[in-house]
Amino acid sequence: MNHAAHNKLVAFIWSIADDCLRDVYVRGKYRDVILPMVVLRRLDALLEASKADVLKEVAFQRKELELAEPDEAGLREAAGYVFYNTSKWTLSQLYRTATNNQQILLANVEEYLEGYSPNVKEIIDKFDLRRQVRHMASKDVLLDVLEKFTSPYINLTHEDAEDPDGNRLPALSNLGMGYVFEELIRKFNEENNEEAGEHFTPREVIELMTHLVFDPVKDRLPPVMTIYDPACGSGGMLTESQNFIKDEEGAIRASGDVYLYGKEINDETYAICKSDMMIKGNDPANIRSGSTLSTDEFAGDRSNPPYGKSWASEQKFIKDGKEVIDPRFKVTLADYWGDRETLDATPRSSDGQLLFLMEMISKMKAGETGPGSRIASVHNGSSLFTGDAGSGESNIRRYIIENDLLEAIIQLPNNLFYNTGITTYIWLLSNRKAEARRGKVQLIDASLLYRKLRRNLGNKNCEFSPEHIGEITRCYQALESIDRPAGGDGIAAQVFDNRDFGYHKVTIERPDRRKAQFSAERIETLRFDKALREPMAWAYAQWGDTLYEPGTLKEHEKATLAWCEEQELGLNAKQRRKLLDEATWQKHLALVSAARELMAVIGTEEFNDYNRFKSLAEQEFKALAKRKDIKLSAGDKGAILNAMSWYSEDAEKVIKQTVKLTGEALAQRLAFLGCREEDLPDFGYTPTGKPGEYVIFEASAELRDSESIPLDQSIHGFFLDEVKPHVPEAWINMASVRIGYEISFNKYFYKHQPLRSMEEVARDIVALEQQAEGLIADILGIEVEDFSGVKSE
Repeated sequence: MNHAAHNKLVAFIWSIADDCLRDVYVRGKYRDVILPMVVLRRLDALLEASKADVLKEVAFQRKELELAEPDEAGLREAAGYVFYNTSKWTLSQLYRTATNNQQILLANVEEYLEGYSPNVKEIIDKFDLRRQVRHMASKDVLLDVLEKFTSPYINLTHEDAEDPDGNRLPALSNLGMGYVFEELIRKFNEENNEEAGEHFTPREVIELMTHLVFDPVKDRLPPVMTIYDPACGSGGMLTESQNFIKDEEGAIRASGDVYLYGKEINDETYAICKSDMMIKGNDPANIRSGSTLSTDEFAGDRSNPPYGKSWASEQKFIKDGKEVIDPRFKVTLADYWGDRETLDATPRSSDGQLLFLMEMISKMKAGETGPGSRIASVHNGSSLFTGDAGSGESNIRRYIIENDLLEAIIQLPNNLFYNTGITTYIWLLSNRKAEARRGKVQLIDASLLYRKLRRNLGNKNCEFSPEHIGEITRCYQALESIDRPAGGDGIAAQVFDNRDFGYHKVTIERPDRRKAQFSAERIETLRFDKALREPMAWAYAQWGDTLYEPGTLKEHEKATLAWCEEQELGLNAKQRRKLLDEATWQKHLALVSAARELMAVIGTEEFNDYNRFKSLAEQEFKALAKRKDIKLSAGDKGAILNAMSWYSEDAEKVIKQTVKLTGEALAQRLAFLGCREEDLPDFGYTPTGKPGEYVIFEASAELRDSESIPLDQSIHGFFLDEVKPHVPEAWINMASVRIGYEISFNKYFYKHQPLRSMEEVARDIVALEQQAEGLIADILGIEVEDFSGVKSE
């Protein structure tokens, strides 16, 4: 269907809503009637020609065979489709024979709906159509709606037709239905001030994806193929792929059977998809309703994620706390030292598109022969780079690339999709790469390859031409590298080794240097929990030491919580309980008392060497335990020491521990670090001067930094070249090393364009000023000399 026919059909359908439903539904609820009626009319029109045969079969089964339950196989054969209707009605007959009695009409329509086969009844139930029919009947508009949908001036079938005036009415394909569906959803939601519908994949993008998937293996197609879409929407991707590979005039012309599988969570789009599967003669049982992520529906079968979709509601099916319980979303990878470990392969809960990709990967057929399995999947940019090394997103990218599944990623133009203007990408995966592609990934930038539409379709203002699709496909199949000059348009491409996208994320530490001193002001900070300092300080300022008396906190609970609410502190339930718990206040009071005891002994001298201060404090902690039976936990001691100390560049380094490294222990440590003995200071081991003795300094959390180092570059070499010359005290924390993967199109394809010279800018400004008849010169108080410059007065 072309754009003009599409717009005409959408306008016609929208006029039905305005003409018939204006006073019956709010405009945002038109969809509750229009969408199911479009689907129903598509099915109904197909069954009109075989209605008599179906009724004969019904009579035969009842009278001759005396069947208590209908024989579905016979009814499907009579209908010519995998669905049927055993009632005497069609929508046209319902309209033609209707009277003004709405109750009779309603009864006939309900009889008509009840006559459908179970697979259509499920669609009717998903749309809740029976309730809508009763509502329309009660408002006396049911007959009007039937009149509109049976009009000879509208064609909702999959075959071309003519209207009474002889004008051609193009067929409405599954793909065209998808466009109509999205346009109507957009209109409906605009009326409700809601977001637009799902991101429908344009026909030319589907065509490009089918070429990318099937062209490389067109000579090796198996006799039986399965196509699977875990977020199938209205089914356009499935049916168009089937059309592509079964096209007798196409390049593929597959002679075997093609089986379509899909799953869709949205009831409306699921119903549309299932109806079109039935229209095309595919098995509708292979289209399932529900969440792909929460249930592994097609676990026994092997074969366009909704980008930006939250999967928070499915988390309980995938994770138990932090543990991943669904094997689809766990991967086994080697760490920096080659040890295999099972890792989390789930992205952040706000964006589930990589989960859908992992679901598709789990359905890939292995097999040593044939073309294997191929995946084409549309994503937004977050799948390329979101998530640091060790995160679920990075682990997914790493698993895909290290297992050599990723063949190519194609960047598409902005505003190519119907309901979004964001940048999108096609990921192309295969588990049987051609020899030339093994160990490599091709990036193709087709973002500047498009032609503009005469009229926008939602956000869609451009499209690929057949020539563009051919150019991208040729570039991919030839594994080309194409350079695009700065400021140029057209296609660009580069080929990379898999390892080019990987990096080591490593923490760079610097020693903590601290001064310390007991003071009354610092001791007072111990009175309040660090996370609750603000509300505790306010409460103490209000009621002072009475808060430590039993029952006082309870008396002031309402006032305290009211103040927290006024200040918009956003305390959760656990924090509120802790704030109002007498044990919290008593614990911090004990810290204040203990610190005062220590200050009385150690004094208020300022220490430049925190190590000596800590040693004195540790001695006094022990003495305090004996003298007053005040026993502090390691956390309490740390809280006191941290409150009395602060970072200072001119203070001594804080020693964490001193270790002995000789013999086997030294060899193991050098093997772990991958260095020589003389390099140990670069990894945090500083010789003390004594044989085999090294001091390890406490790392400063405030000065901690990290570096991302390409996989093919030595971590130690990078440190020596890029870090140590600038920060001589720094060292590498090898225990922190994580492996990450990310892909940046900007990094590889961005071409710097020099800024224009001041002279060029000045000439343009002057030219514009002269066009404005000297107004700018008057405002700025300058005199225009000529086009070559500006002369001040």
